[in-house]
Amino acid sequence: MKKEGSIFSGFRANAGKSVQHAEVTPGVASCLLCCIRETYGSIIHMNVRYFETQGGAWWFGGGIDLTPHYIIPEEVLEFHQQLKAVCDGFHPDFYPSFSAWADRYFFLPHRNELRGVGGIFFDRLNETTGLDKKTCLNFTLAVGRAFLPLYLPLLHRHKNDPYTREHSRWQSLRRGRYTEFNLIWDKGTKFGLETDGRTESILMSLPPTAQWTYDVRPEPGSPEAQTQYWLMHPDSQLQLRGMAPEAAPSVTQD
Repeated sequence: MKKEGSIFSGFRANAGKSVQHAEVTPGVASCLLCCIRETYGSIIHMNVRYFETQGGAWWFGGGIDLTPHYIIPEEVLEFHQQLKAVCDGFHPDFYPSFSAWADRYFFLPHRNELRGVGGIFFDRLNETTGLDKKTCLNFTLAVGRAFLPLYLPLLHRHKNDPYTREHSRWQSLRRGRYTEFNLIWDKGTKFGLETDGRTESILMSLPPTAQWTYDVRPEPGSPEAQTQYWLMHPDSQLQLRGMAPEAAPSVTQD
């Protein structure tokens, strides 16, 4: 298992100019990433962040998402139900909005597939939502505190699962997709490298091992094929989460 800690960062001059109302913006972010050895386990990622500009603007951001090597329907439902409960404690629109945002964000356009089974993702959370600063802070703290209750049951459930060489190979291939997203599409990686963040901490978001094999086609009917189907068909994932297919979000880059 690997874990990544807090990253404190100021802006370089050119990065600060891209942020509305500010020339220089101090900020703080805390990020956790776990890649476990067990093939039926999942990669989980959580981050929360806060920025405040010299001009007085402020906002929170963050989220939690899950990337199983093998998608297990009941675990997808359990994960999303718990996230929904956290969100519903603050605003009824948070879960549907932030879950759809996660699906749009954690998407690999060059593969035409989702990175995992989603979660929630939010940014620029401030007074424009109708909530005051304290409530936005409390929601962000609640997201961070949800990490262990969400992940520990999954971790313990699979810690003694037997696995084969084929399971390990598939795990490495899925980790390859995770690596592709983080290096090609992830805005957080680019942001951290452009704002004098700690490079070693930023690149800790990559799995410890990964693999690429040309034109992988899982055997029809196999658990690998089912997982790949769910990753390439967002509507089917909504059904796993207990949501109506017609509520499918548009899967495009934000």
